[in-house]
Amino acid sequence: MKLTKEKNPFQNNLKLNNPIYLTVLFIILILIGLLIGSKGYFGILICVSSLILCTIIYKIFITPTFSIYLLIILSFIIPGIGRYVTATWGLSIDILIVITYIALFFKLFKDKMPWHKAKSKLTLLVSIWMVYLIFQIINPESKSVEAWFYAVRGVGLYQLLMIPLLLMIFDNYKHLNIFLIVWGILTLLGSLKGLQQFYFGLDPFEQKWLDNGEFKTHLLFGKLRIFSFYFDAGQFGASQAHAFVVFGILTLFIKKNIRYFFAVVALGGFIGMFISGTRGAIAVPAMAGVIYLIISKNIKTLILGSGLGIIVFIFFAYSTIGQGNAEIRRMRSAFNPNDASLQIRLDTQNNLRKYLSTRPFGGGVGSTGYWGNRFSPNTFLANNEADSWYVMIWADTGIVG
Repeated sequence: MKLTKEKNPFQNNLKLNNPIYLTVLFIILILIGLLIGSKGYFGILICVSSLILCTIIYKIFITPTFSIYLLIILSFIIPGIGRYVTATWGLSIDILIVITYIALFFKLFKDKMPWHKAKSKLTLLVSIWMVYLIFQIINPESKSVEAWFYAVRGVGLYQLLMIPLLLMIFDNYKHLNIFLIVWGILTLLGSLKGLQQFYFGLDPFEQKWLDNGEFKTHLLFGKLRIFSFYFDAGQFGASQAHAFVVFGILTLFIKKNIRYFFAVVALGGFIGMFISGTRGAIAVPAMAGVIYLIISKNIKTLILGSGLGIIVFIFFAYSTIGQGNAEIRRMRSAFNPNDASLQIRLDTQNNLRKYLSTRPFGGGVGSTGYWGNRFSPNTFLANNEADSWYVMIWADTGIVG
């Protein structure tokens, strides 16, 4: 039997025989030791966090699609995290997008990136929209460039950066399936968190958030509007309604075992929409149902769907069934044209209409809502709360926007 020299497993993998690698490793270990020695448990936390961050960045450079799933997760949980730890969490989205584009740039040296896939009518549309938003900086009505910087990210910048990115790297059924699973899990977590608030109340951090002014819109007639770990109850209700529609349709047409998971997510979305106390959320399944019936081009489906829609409308608009339930009562108020809350919204919109009649380009991006109150308080638009995202766009960018 011929004897062979045993191969050192570290020789080619870690290259510990290379003095450069040994020196770098030695320096890193010294720094970690000094950090832990001087900061204690906080130093350990910094080391672990740095290791996780480096691993994430490495994963993005190897598989840029990973960043899409991470962006989705962050978009869901950042508002909730902000109630427990005060920090500029929103900027993590910007940083992650930038890292992804850098990863794509370096990937050019190894693989040919399909930049041509980013060319589409949708990309052109968001590019035109972003140009308009950039010109909003010189809008004479704008009160703060800093407010523009923060607000423009959600209004236009994220769309401009994300749409080409998705078209390039998110391009097969495997990516879509993983996306649906991630979205479904996050939706269920949101539903469960909402049920916890509904049945057991708020924790101290959420109560503090409510006491700092959010009670004005989230505590109506002594009844809490559930917000889960979302930005507010309106976003929670609309997001859950969206999931209810999408996963409900998938349940009807997907024949694989995963349809049971989709069914559970759809149920969770319906419950979340119901307990959110957001009347506008009911418009999501209503409009989605109308569109689905139109594109289905199936007479039987059209008749059945229309009949169901009429029954739901009669239940809310012309009956008092379930009126003792606060959630049904609030949903029903959306069908009442004389509802006091609706009248307040209409009065606010009439005031905005008069104000914007001489301002076709609006009051400037970031003039309303949170950013308006933060950077230009006591102004007309900051003091007139926009009751929806579309009203905010109208007030900030005018009839042209």
